[in-house]
Amino acid sequence: MAFTSLAWLMDIAWLKEAYRRTRKDGAVGVDGVTADDYEQDLEGNLKSLLDRAKSGTYRAPPVRRVHIPKGGSSTETRPLGIPTLEDKVLQRAVVMLLEPIYEQDFMDCSYGFRPGRSAHQALTSFRDQLMNCRGGFVLEVDIRKFFDNLDHGHLRKFLRRRVRDGVLLRLIDKWPGTDRRLVAGVTEDGSVSYPDAGTPQGGVVSPLLSNVFLHYVLDLWFEQDVKPRMRGHAFLIRYADDFVIGFRDEHDAHRVMDVVPKRFGRFGLTVHPTKTKLVPFRQPPYRATSRRELRDNRPGTFDLLGFTHYWGQSQKGHWVVKLKTASDRFGRAVQSIDSWCRDHRHWSLRVQQKKLNEKLRGHYAYYGVTANSGALSRFLWEVERCWRKWLNRRNRIRSMKWQKFRRLLQQYPLARVRTVRSIYRHAANP
Repeated sequence: MAFTSLAWLMDIAWLKEAYRRTRKDGAVGVDGVTADDYEQDLEGNLKSLLDRAKSGTYRAPPVRRVHIPKGGSSTETRPLGIPTLEDKVLQRAVVMLLEPIYEQDFMDCSYGFRPGRSAHQALTSFRDQLMNCRGGFVLEVDIRKFFDNLDHGHLRKFLRRRVRDGVLLRLIDKWPGTDRRLVAGVTEDGSVSYPDAGTPQGGVVSPLLSNVFLHYVLDLWFEQDVKPRMRGHAFLIRYADDFVIGFRDEHDAHRVMDVVPKRFGRFGLTVHPTKTKLVPFRQPPYRATSRRELRDNRPGTFDLLGFTHYWGQSQKGHWVVKLKTASDRFGRAVQSIDSWCRDHRHWSLRVQQKKLNEKLRGHYAYYGVTANSGALSRFLWEVERCWRKWLNRRNRIRSMKWQKFRRLLQQYPLARVRTVRSIYRHAANP
């Protein structure tokens, strides 16, 4: 069923709620307007925005593009699009209209950028399914530059399956569309370009559009076409454009691995040939008769959402799937701490301690899962090492030796390691 009339729901009250939900402290767009500037005549600005949106005269301003370092690479960068505040408000209003519709359609395997769903729920779901089938094979797939290569023509076709409201479709076309008379360009280094593909990362509407696209390209295809043809159990977990597929049967895994690049190729996407791989992940035997048997049956590891998954033994001697901080994420986190300590080494010790503890608690909140205390302890030690190193370089005396630093930590202690999420508690109380 497609909805033909939705825009009438968008009124001043709707835009006020969209404005309330819009982040106010983000970077400004090409017009330089801040939230304080916009609120000087909030009612009038929202009325003007509503009139332009419904009459078809709204022209989306160019998106300011900046480049941020790409995770896991020292040379590659990730383009980030920064819309204007007013454009963010209108995108949020459109998302508020579309989200309830697509939440009825999206499948349980999808977790990214959805209300009430999180990365840890995705991790728990995949781990539990691996445990239930005692491992098997895991297909890691890396979509090459998904947000840059998302095909607008296919996206329009997917949207029109559920939404046929002309006002909304016209607005959406102005954000990632291809018609230069309508589309918001991308400004970079003073020049404006009009990309023929992609949706800007940083846009409010981009996560929803990417979920819609991959819902039809991957989720539905896997559920309706792939799973019925499998000889054994198979399951998919997707978080935005990151996804893994688990298989009980090796033959099934190779069949899907061969067809996935062709499936994405039909929709203008490519998978990375070296980062896409099949990982043997069978549960190890409880008792190996020899070292050779143990070596031959040693399972591989794979990374998902910042965690390396591996088989390990519980305190009772049972094989369980454990999680630890992925090495690339660990290195990036340490580098970030080191850079912060360098740039802020002249702040007062009390303020530095407060900020470092905030960073530590944020790290523990995500990576503080059962059996990952070793990586958390190493991270705490790295934070202490970075802090001491840059405190020692506050002047030319170089007097911050480790003994003195230990005494300083007693006065300005850092947050201790804490396991926030227990995967075993979840397993006992699903």
